[in-house]
Parts: sequence; C-alpha cells; structure tokens
Amino acid sequence: MNDTVQLGHEPAEHYDRVTGAWRLLLGEELHYGVFESGDEPLQVATAALTGQMVAAAELRPGLDVLDVGCGTGAPACALASAHGVHVVGITTSQVGVDAARLRAAGLAGRASFELRDGTDNGFADATFDRVWVLESSHLMPDRVALLCECARVLRPGGRLVLCDITRQREIPFQEVLRRRLEFATLRDAFGEARMEPLGYYAELAQRSGLDVQELRDLTQRTLPTFDRWRANAAEHDAEVRVALGADGLDAFVRSCDILEGFWRDGTLGYGLISAVKRDVV
Repeated sequence: MNDTVQLGHEPAEHYDRVTGAWRLLLGEELHYGVFESGDEPLQVATAALTGQMVAAAELRPGLDVLDVGCGTGAPACALASAHGVHVVGITTSQVGVDAARLRAAGLAGRASFELRDGTDNGFADATFDRVWVLESSHLMPDRVALLCECARVLRPGGRLVLCDITRQREIPFQEVLRRRLEFATLRDAFGEARMEPLGYYAELAQRSGLDVQELRDLTQRTLPTFDRWRANAAEHDAEVRVALGADGLDAFVRSCDILEGFWRDGTLGYGLISAVKRDVV
C-alpha cells in the first residue's frame, strides 16, 4: 500500500446511510471549502471552492454539463440557476438522486438527476461540453475508467474540471500498519476511499485524450474546513446522534482530527485539475 491510501466500504450504501447527517456536518454543498482569511463561515468557503471550479470550467449559458457524483444536487442546481447551463447530475446513491430532484424543483429543463455510475455512465459519445467532478473521484475504485468516461462524453474542445482530496506523498507499508487505526476511523466515517496524487489525475487525463490546462494545490486553503466541521458536529450533536449513532458521530469528529493531522504533516491534501479535450484530427 505504498502507492495508495485506501479505505473500505461500498460508497453508495455508505452515502445512502449518512447523507442526512452530512448535510448538517459538512454543509449543504457537502464538500470542502476554500478559505481566503480563514475566518469565513463554511458556506462562504464552500461557495468559493465552487467558484474556483466555475472559473476553471469557463462556463457560459447554454452549455451542457455532466456533474459526476452530484451528491444532493446543490452545486448542479447553483450552476444551472446562476450560469444558465444545462446540468445532468449522476450518482450511484438513490438517496442523493431523490434529494437532488427535490432541490431542482423549478429548474425543469435545466437540471436533472439520474442514477448512473461515473465509471460506466451510459451516455453517448460527445454529449457534453463540460464534465464536473467535485469530490467524488476518491470514492471510485477505477480511476482509469472514470477519466476515460469523462473524456469520452466530452465534445472536442470541451473541458473537464475535477477537485478532490489528494495523496501528497508515498506512504510506506510499515507506516500504514502503524496508523491502521486512523485509517479504520476514516473508513468508518467516510466509507470506501482511495486517494491519489494530483499528478496521477493529470497523467490519466493525458492518456484519455485531454490536454491538462492547470494543476492547482489547494491544501493550505482548505485546512480550516476541519474546524468548521467540528463546530457543526457540536452544534448539531443531538440530531447527528439520531442519524449516525454515538459511535458514528465520534468517528466523524475523530476523523476531522486525523485529516487535519494528515493535511499538516504532508500526507494528504486537496487539489484541482482542469483539462481540455483535443480536437479530432
């Protein structure tokens, strides 16, 4: 395990179980925040991360966007509403699809949500102008298939924008054994995950027919996220205990401490990649 960080449990099953609690713990957008001063509320920081992806995606009205791993649909609905794009969100979680469809009321024809797998999405070639992958790739075991599918459904000149947790260094097997309880806690809180370096995504993108435009390390600017998550856990203690149980809440809080330590010691981090599909020659 010197080239991956892998945590086990089936992602869709785990996501179905925790979605309601995560909206209280992680905020409505269910993802990390990018902080400028470090003092911003979480919802401001999560919106800032979405804003960085929007800028990298170069959105404009009328574009067709595929949101891979759409969660409960908050970013997709925001994109459709604020930028005039047509978004199809996909997830392997039926709970996520149901919540996203409720959220999209009033956005008929602009935001829709389907139960599909990002590594085998079933859409026709060259269907979308943009593919948006926000914090879902680490839950997909087959990263090669994910990038190939993203490239396949993009039209020539279309853009992929991906943000996710990254592995910042190689982790020797003995260290993995020594820290196995920490990894087990992360598995219990967040389900199955595997983190890869940002450069790994760039390599796969290139091999899939995409030209990488930017690699952006956001590790330090996402670090305050863990303080906000812990504060949410304290604020919503009673509700989260009902949803996850005392052990589940405890695992989440301990996971925030573990992840913050990994961020600080250079084990894990956060990054953004944008890439453009090559024109057919």
